[in-house]
Amino acid sequence: MESIQILLEQAQQATQSLKALSDQGKQALLKKLAARVVENTDAIITENKKDLDKVSDQDPKKDRLLLNAARIQQLADSINEITALPDPSNQLLVERTLDNGLHLQKRTAPLGVVGVIYESRPNVTLDVAALCIRSGNVCVLRGGSDALNTNIILVTLIRDTLREAGVDVNAVQLMPVDRALIGEMLSAKKYIDIIIPRGSQQLIDYVRANSSVPVIETGAGVCHTYVEKTADLQKASVIVTNAKVSRPSVCNSLDTVLVDKEVAKELLTLLAPSLLPYNVEIFADETAYAILESLQYPLLQHAAPADFGREFLDFKCSVKVVSGVDEALQHIREYSSKHSEAIVSSDAAVSERFLNEVDAAAVYMNASTRFTDGGVFGLGAEIGISTQKLHARGPFALEKLVTEKWFVRGDGQVR
Repeated sequence: MESIQILLEQAQQATQSLKALSDQGKQALLKKLAARVVENTDAIITENKKDLDKVSDQDPKKDRLLLNAARIQQLADSINEITALPDPSNQLLVERTLDNGLHLQKRTAPLGVVGVIYESRPNVTLDVAALCIRSGNVCVLRGGSDALNTNIILVTLIRDTLREAGVDVNAVQLMPVDRALIGEMLSAKKYIDIIIPRGSQQLIDYVRANSSVPVIETGAGVCHTYVEKTADLQKASVIVTNAKVSRPSVCNSLDTVLVDKEVAKELLTLLAPSLLPYNVEIFADETAYAILESLQYPLLQHAAPADFGREFLDFKCSVKVVSGVDEALQHIREYSSKHSEAIVSSDAAVSERFLNEVDAAAVYMNASTRFTDGGVFGLGAEIGISTQKLHARGPFALEKLVTEKWFVRGDGQVR
């Protein structure tokens, strides 16, 4: 395909079809979609296997790509959860009558056409489509080539459901994976109202630098857990281990452990046997390296400067010993991607200082960063975790897929 112009025109035209769909109509459509996804579990797994077969078992992206029966059921459950949430569009925000008789209302309204560029994760295809349909938005999806077969069958199921509901099937568009066409998508401000990149920092940086369409950044997470000197170290070991190993390929997994020098030896003595069963490779600064070497931790490397501020997305992490909260805060200011940051401490004043001073979408006290998730926060599925400050921050979910619109009713008033 030499151009996606016709696909973008079709997407823009489909906004009218979605606007005509009632709240009950959206709910009925999404319930049918959830059922259809489950009914086609075997077919989805077959197509997904074609994509999996192209990826090395050692590639951490393989876990992101995998769809099995349990994950497909979870996707269907997520669609049903979105269905049960209130429609965020057409909500009355402000109402007043001016002295001249003009009646004003400010209401929420769909963004219009939402473009999403993402990598590896086919679950994004269903999540974004369901969120956009529920909020009255058209979505233009550009998934990665590594998930092409899976994305094709998922979008086919979505469009079949749209067709049965009498909705323009172009309300959900899957773009070609030809990289040469991404530039056309990023410059299509006549047809696309917002672009959301979800994936690596490289992808996000590219979209931000090259898009003339407004961008909301989601995805890359360089996440720290700071173990302060007053921490319950048993609790800290459990929190750090969970943040690293429960699902290392996702953006809210831990990348760097910061530990006060006063408790470094004791913490690492607890942490080493907790991480070792998962074959976690540790990139340690000089102090941490000496401690872990004395503990005979086998998967140990000297940390290079690039190992701090690095999103590992794998069973790997870096460890740095710090002299106190000031150094920990400075390190996070320098290396954080402003996604999710945590402190483990028994000192309420230090903890509150950390929560207030750290500039991130989600900050935690005595808990794992793995909780940064739209579903966990009660928002339903998410398009991603926004790490910027305008329009949306944190889980970018249904409630943020709207803008505002003023309705002004008069009877001949002039100014």
